[in-house]
Amino acid sequence: MDKLTQIFEMQEELNSRIGVDLKNIDQEDKTRWILNYTRAMQQELAELTDSVPWKWWAKYQEFDEQNAKVEVVDLFHFLVSLAQVLGMTADDVFDAYIAKNKVNHQRQDSGYDKKDESDSRHI
Repeated sequence: MDKLTQIFEMQEELNSRIGVDLKNIDQEDKTRWILNYTRAMQQELAELTDSVPWKWWAKYQEFDEQNAKVEVVDLFHFLVSLAQVLGMTADDVFDAYIAKNKVNHQRQDSGYDKKDESDSRHI
């Protein structure tokens, strides 16, 4: 088993333990969980931001690299959950990442001087 697949399985087990049943999800619950996970990720991003001394006027701050790492992992928990709500497996995420990475390189190669989202509709 590869590591990403293992992470997806572990996240499914944790979500099930918390009471999130994605096997029998309807559209209303899907929408609710997408919003829940998106909001949770926003909060984790805020916590990650607070790990970095971003207040230029405050001299007391220090970079908390250990906490920043924990917040990244928290974000990943919610990101995997969000992918699962959308019906994505570890293989789906991997394949979409590979395809989107290729698009991103093509955009850079072309100068990325205009917005054209049609180049990633196939993902």
